[in-house]
Amino acid sequence: MRLHTIILAATAIIASSCGTDEQKTEPQKLNYPSSKTVVQMDDYFGTKVADPYRWLEFDTAADVTEWVNAQRNFTNDYLSKIPFREKFKNRLTEILNYPRYSSPFRAGEYIFFSKNDGLQNQSVIYYQKGNDGEPQVFLDPNTMSDDGTAAVSLAGFSKDKKTAAYTVNQSGSDWQTIYVMDVATKKLLADKIEWVKFSGATWKGNEGFYYSRYDAPEKGKEFSNKNSFQKVYYHKIGDTQDKDVLVYEDKTNPQLYFGTEITEDGKYLVLYISAGTSGMEVKCKDLQNASADFKLLFKGFEYDYGILAHVNGRLLVKTNDGALNQHIITVDANNPADRKVLVPEQDNFLEAASTGGGKLFLTYLKDVSTRVYQCSLDGKQESEILLPGIGTAGGFGAEMKDEDFFYSFTSFTYPPTIYRYEIKTGKSEVWKKTEVKFNIDDFETKQVFYTSKDGTKVPMFIVAKKGIELNGNNPTLLYAYGGFNVNIQPAFNASIISLLENGCVYAVANLRGGGEYGEKWHKGGMLLNKQNVFNDFIAAAEYLISEKYTSKDKLAISGRSNGGLLVGACVTQRPDLYKVCFPGVGVLDMLRFHKFTVGWGWVVEYGSSDSANHFQNLYKFSPLHNVKEIEYPATMITTADHDDRVVPAHSFKFAAEMQKKQKGGNPILIRIDSKAGHGAGKPIGKVIEEVADMYSFMFYQMGIEPNYK
Repeated sequence: MRLHTIILAATAIIASSCGTDEQKTEPQKLNYPSSKTVVQMDDYFGTKVADPYRWLEFDTAADVTEWVNAQRNFTNDYLSKIPFREKFKNRLTEILNYPRYSSPFRAGEYIFFSKNDGLQNQSVIYYQKGNDGEPQVFLDPNTMSDDGTAAVSLAGFSKDKKTAAYTVNQSGSDWQTIYVMDVATKKLLADKIEWVKFSGATWKGNEGFYYSRYDAPEKGKEFSNKNSFQKVYYHKIGDTQDKDVLVYEDKTNPQLYFGTEITEDGKYLVLYISAGTSGMEVKCKDLQNASADFKLLFKGFEYDYGILAHVNGRLLVKTNDGALNQHIITVDANNPADRKVLVPEQDNFLEAASTGGGKLFLTYLKDVSTRVYQCSLDGKQESEILLPGIGTAGGFGAEMKDEDFFYSFTSFTYPPTIYRYEIKTGKSEVWKKTEVKFNIDDFETKQVFYTSKDGTKVPMFIVAKKGIELNGNNPTLLYAYGGFNVNIQPAFNASIISLLENGCVYAVANLRGGGEYGEKWHKGGMLLNKQNVFNDFIAAAEYLISEKYTSKDKLAISGRSNGGLLVGACVTQRPDLYKVCFPGVGVLDMLRFHKFTVGWGWVVEYGSSDSANHFQNLYKFSPLHNVKEIEYPATMITTADHDDRVVPAHSFKFAAEMQKKQKGGNPILIRIDSKAGHGAGKPIGKVIEEVADMYSFMFYQMGIEPNYK
């Protein structure tokens, strides 16, 4: 779901050889573009809250366009004066220019995978016949737009695997259009489904598929208006969209998500209903009974459920209902009260489960590192799939008839490697190994556990050059997310090599709010416990300083989306602790986030200002509402004009408020990307430009020149 933005500083050794703090003149207070204010006062349960930049929420208004252009020009002018900005861009271009593959999967007689030759804006989807077939281009999104901003995903295959549905997203928006293609001939069919969001194509046999969509939004407000009343439709191949059949809707509750899937044997249509990003209700319908309607399987919305398979008349389900670390149960679809535990809850968090080749595959997290086990369908463990080391693996599972599947493994210093796994023998063999143009062996990763404010032990990964000296002067990037049950696991990110090779330390803290240790860890950082997340992050920064990895003058923090909220909250709570801050596409106005696009779906995680109890909590940490007239660290806020998940108004208002109240010379910039969205599907060219701007800004603020010619 996310682009991991990275920041850095540099060691004293690099500083002495490449530039020193004395070489950088102290900046004067900047003359920021004008941000007008309006009289807007809201009353929250007797508390009056001013919102002087409310006008910046109207993204298509002429005065907002003028403001955006002025801020873009201001930021570009500032960055253009950094003498080594182009050096960073060139080095990042070199580093990222290597072939990258996704983990393949089988669909009928074909194997599908995506590949990027290195600097292609979008990865190309390939397919080949069998293990030894010649790869051919199936879909190339780079041909679908002039600027590489069209992103493509395979959405689902017909039962016979002869027809595929795929989605296209334009300019980073979450809006999707579904198209249909004949697999063998690559002939595009006439079918076209519009105004889809957060949906795949769930095929019923070979004749058609189910999907979820919204009504067409008001013209001009496609990227900001609240999305309400999602509905489930059935599309028959060959029909126009206006003939699609409405399958399910809820006219009483406009703020629900709907997702569908069909069990592999084709017997049950499963309907997932959620009011936000966690917790759901599940219904199912017997497709082999023409008169059957949806039957409640699990009542919402306290727990999460995932149907794995229909085996011997019972549904296999992964859930945290009755098990904070998740377990596997079986349920009789005709008698949902008949539930049995198949695989009991373990000490480690059950992150994923799937079936394939008549087996059950369970993926656990042990201190944020993957462990995978093959089991029989009755839950008995048969073997462990041995992985190369501490890291992250995924892709386990296939159809019941399959004899093998592909999975991938990666870590901070282990480029993604894809393996083919034989289910019967338990043998893994390398299918594709990533070849990079730098020496990975120069760097190492270790995991530490530090103590947060309330005594909780929090894990953190630290990546650096081998033998780095802990002298308190190493530039350090600290990254985290901390929310929505999202696990931030070890993963290879080539762009951080440009930091590590300049003597930087890269740290990733696994804060509460994520799911690294199950639902207890998640709940410890959500709703009224959200402050724990910020405390965990602050404690991580303090640990890095106390253990002599870095100092407050050499420390940078970064996060995106919910991580952007994290950085925004921590810079307003502890501005003395960091040198540079990067709140990316952040949720920064905690009193109004639920009023835009799909922001209502985050109320289950944050609470809502419509509730007196939650308002007080949100108001205490909302970054926008806690900016004071003090000196803040150098800050670059990043957003994009097509972000219709966390609308750019969050970043606009926060930037205006920080610029107004900033004391001293540290710059407060906002970088507003064009024809881009929340991060998914961003062209590699835009990624390189953004990261180069951030890295060069970081080095410049620390008075360090990168060690590049």
